[in-house]
Amino acid sequence: MNKKIDFVKQSSFVGYEEILRQQEFVPIRPLGHGAFGIVYEAYDRKYGIVAVKIIQKEKFDVRELEAAKIIHNEAEYCPFIMDHIYSRSSESYQILIVEYSNLNTLNLFAKQPQFYLPSYILRTLMKQILEGMRIFHETGLVHRDIKCDNILLHCPPGTGRVYAKISDFGFAKMEVEIHEQTYFAGTLPFMSPEQFHISALITQKVDIYALGITFYNIITHKFPVICPSLKEQGKKLAQMKSINRPSEIKDDVLWDLLSQLLDNC
Repeated sequence: MNKKIDFVKQSSFVGYEEILRQQEFVPIRPLGHGAFGIVYEAYDRKYGIVAVKIIQKEKFDVRELEAAKIIHNEAEYCPFIMDHIYSRSSESYQILIVEYSNLNTLNLFAKQPQFYLPSYILRTLMKQILEGMRIFHETGLVHRDIKCDNILLHCPPGTGRVYAKISDFGFAKMEVEIHEQTYFAGTLPFMSPEQFHISALITQKVDIYALGITFYNIITHKFPVICPSLKEQGKKLAQMKSINRPSEIKDDVLWDLLSQLLDNC
C-alpha cells in the first residue's frame, strides 16, 4: 500500500515538473505540496533560483494574486516580506513565482522543545518580523493567516545573515474591503477571539494577535490555547480574560511586549 502511495506521489511530481519545463523553468525539487497544488524550487533564466507555486485554477483564489501585486508594487524592497516576482498561467494551473528561501520556517524552532533561542537571536527575529508586519499593513492589507509556517527564513549566500520573511498571501485582503467575515480564515491556534464570530469585523489587529501567538510558540514550544475544533477553541478563548504568563518567559520586558500583542484584539 505504501509503495502504491509513493508511486502516486512520484507520478504527481513528474506531472508538475513537466508543467515547469513547459513554462521554461528547470525544476530542482519539490518544497511542499497540498490538496490544491505544489511549491517547487526551480531555476528561472532571468531571476535564477526561485520558488514556483503551482495551483489548480479551480482552487485558486484571485485575491492571492491581487495581494501579491500590491506587495510587489508597494513593499518590494522590504527584506522581511516575501516578494512575488511575477505570475503565469497555463490551461489548468495558476503559477506564482516568488523569492526562494533557503532555510526553513519558524517551525524550525517551535517544534523542537529541546531548543531555546538565545535572547539576542530572538530579539533580532522579532524585530524583523514586526517591521515586516508594519510595512505589510501600510499597504492596507490584512494577512489573516500569520503563523510559524508562513514566516520563512533565508540566508543570502555569502552574507552569513538570516532574514525572516512573511509569506503566503492566500487569505490576504484589503482592510477597507472587509466589512464582515463571511467565512473562517486562518489557522486554529493562531486565530484571534473575534475571528470565531462569523459576522465579526476583521481588521489588521488579527495579524498582531497572531504574531503574539507566533512568538509565544517559538519561545515556549506550545500554544496558550489549543482545542480540537473551531467551536471549542472559540468558546475557550471567549471564557478567558487574558492569557497567563508561561513559566518559560522570564524576561519582564519580553512578556510585556507579548501581552500587548495578545491583548490587541
